[in-house]
Amino acid sequence: MATRYRGLSTVDQVKKFRLTDYELVKRDLINHFSIQKGQKLMNPEFGSIIWKMLYEPLTEDVKSVIVEDVRTITNYDPRLRVDSVLLDEFEQGLQIQIDLTFLPGNFVDSLTLEFNSDTNNLSVL
Repeated sequence: MATRYRGLSTVDQVKKFRLTDYELVKRDLINHFSIQKGQKLMNPEFGSIIWKMLYEPLTEDVKSVIVEDVRTITNYDPRLRVDSVLLDEFEQGLQIQIDLTFLPGNFVDSLTLEFNSDTNNLSVL
């Protein structure tokens, strides 16, 4: 029997609060990226450093640190495997495309995140 994940989310939901399987796993990953590293009470290692890196010049070293952070966060969740990470900058911040494999089941999908430095907002494209 296949593993089914169930959970609740009030983010981006009008009437549907229940999420299952891949949508729940994606929401958990997005929530992890939404938190700046050091801001979670009782767990200062949780979260992403990307928010602090938005204001740094995008050198090769900075790119590698960001890609490593993306891989670390994604590998934190045993339901996911990272296939590739593409990093690009745009006028107001960074855009990151993550190609993922959802486990078990080997469902492949892509997630594109925009970290906007003007609004301090994370958008999912």
